[in-house]
Amino acid sequence: MPIYKAPVEDVTFLLNDVFQIDRYDNLPGFSDASADVREAIIGEAAKLAEEVLQPLNRVGDLEGCKRHDDSSVTTPKGFKEAYKQIVEGGWLGLSAPTEYGGQGLPVTLSQTVNEFQCSANMAFAMYGGLTMGATAALIVHGSEEQKKTYVPKMVAGEWTGTMNLTEPHCGTDLGLLRTKAVRQADGSFKISGTKIFISAGEHDLAPNIIHLVLARIEGAPAGIKGVSLFVVPKFMVNPDGTVGARNGVACGSIEHKMGIHGNSTCVMNYDNATGWLIGEENKGMQGMFVMMNEARLGVAVQGLAQSEVAYQNAVAYARERIQGRSLTGPKAPDKAADPIIVHPDVRRTLLSIRAFNEAARAMVVWTSLKSDVAHRSQDPKDRQAADDHMGLMTPVMKGYMTDMGFANAVQAQQMYGGHGYIAEWGMEQFVRDARIAMIYEGANGIQALDLVGRKLPRDGGRAVMAFFAEVGSFAKEQGSNDAMKPFVTPLSTALGHLQQATTWLMQNAMAKPDNAGAAATDYMHLFALVTFGYMWAKMAKVAQDKIAAGDSSTYLTTKLVTGRFFMERVIPETAAHLARLQAGCATVMELPAEAF
Repeated sequence: MPIYKAPVEDVTFLLNDVFQIDRYDNLPGFSDASADVREAIIGEAAKLAEEVLQPLNRVGDLEGCKRHDDSSVTTPKGFKEAYKQIVEGGWLGLSAPTEYGGQGLPVTLSQTVNEFQCSANMAFAMYGGLTMGATAALIVHGSEEQKKTYVPKMVAGEWTGTMNLTEPHCGTDLGLLRTKAVRQADGSFKISGTKIFISAGEHDLAPNIIHLVLARIEGAPAGIKGVSLFVVPKFMVNPDGTVGARNGVACGSIEHKMGIHGNSTCVMNYDNATGWLIGEENKGMQGMFVMMNEARLGVAVQGLAQSEVAYQNAVAYARERIQGRSLTGPKAPDKAADPIIVHPDVRRTLLSIRAFNEAARAMVVWTSLKSDVAHRSQDPKDRQAADDHMGLMTPVMKGYMTDMGFANAVQAQQMYGGHGYIAEWGMEQFVRDARIAMIYEGANGIQALDLVGRKLPRDGGRAVMAFFAEVGSFAKEQGSNDAMKPFVTPLSTALGHLQQATTWLMQNAMAKPDNAGAAATDYMHLFALVTFGYMWAKMAKVAQDKIAAGDSSTYLTTKLVTGRFFMERVIPETAAHLARLQAGCATVMELPAEAF
């Protein structure tokens, strides 16, 4: 059976030492998250993930969710009891505003908890994650009455939430959607249409589900400019806040899918369901993007989470599996063969995954802190800089971290040989579960196009220039430090590749947009590698300083070796990405469609 142990030591190192979270105590909620409070929260989150959620992961995969004749859905055995513990522990409201019953603690802590839960049981964690995304949209764009009616219950976990965007003919291009909204005399709307791929669309974990639904009001403009957002509860809410009559929304079927079987992915049928407009008419994309941006960061964490749990199991297997002899002579002479962890290629594979995991986790903490600054700081300049960072990094994180999360799950499965292909070992579930993260909340090719087409030129390139300046300044400051040269020199080279790639796009994309399309994914991966290199350089500097101060822990020495591996074996890939994107779109676009 698979194992999982939450990476508490690594998270603590990032929060306390690398990013020095206590420096943010001037922001609301941060002073409440003192070192001892953080330690307690992280420790309890780890315990919940390891002892409650992880044992249900295979159960959920095998059992899946079941739809009944009355359109109700039951979740796998143990899910209701586990969700009850989530609610009783206040985990969904950890960083939610206090005025709605949340604890108001930093989002940075919530993302740490999210990683633990997604590693332990990704399908289960999605129920709460979607609720938080829907809650965020209501808080930003909902009316006071809507916020009062729905948000406290959702923050408490008593009710859950969903996002209803996709239709059978309409995924990325939401301007094509057909779900209609008919205005009623009392100000409400009647919503009719079919939505597909709706995660947590129907289940038995909570007595009410609050659906956020994109639809087109009768007479609205065609395309994306005519899309509005509505709140449509599964059950109507009585004036006293209790659950009332059933609304006209039901689960038509459960999708039969590759992975995340423990999450009920539903076809949702809206038949004159009563809904209320969120925000302005025909401005539904504004609310949708609040949900999507929340979700995209959560999905990026899923990529990391599946990579981490797959890595942990691959390491455990590699230490125990006896096969062949070391190239430099027997390492276990008392046994018939050596454990496979002695082999260089096994170590290369494991170190590649580990180097990704630790840099990705650093990037999550770094970006989560920016999110906290963007939402909590009183300084307009700080808020703007943090918002710039979030806009730039969200597609990079979602695209690269899920691409690599899946690739790493496959590589971890490879460590098992044939046993990795057998279900009882659990590795093939990690592969199947990780695969969806590359697809939903905007397929990764769309993330790359968003980065190149929208985020780079936004505000005259202000965000990307700030990133170049920050990384360049760090490299310059550390350039004379001999101990840092193994980190700074490769980082500077990679940064140069990213700057060249950015210049190439500026010169070649406007005149010929297909150049941008052909370059987008390579650019996104190049950008991510430079960012990961920056994370590794920052971690290495802190580790070196702590060692110089007398801390000789194995954790720190291992951190430095892993970082050097990344700089020697991973970050040089930036040169290949640069060469590919500079080749342009000619051969990509040359063949006629029928030649494929």
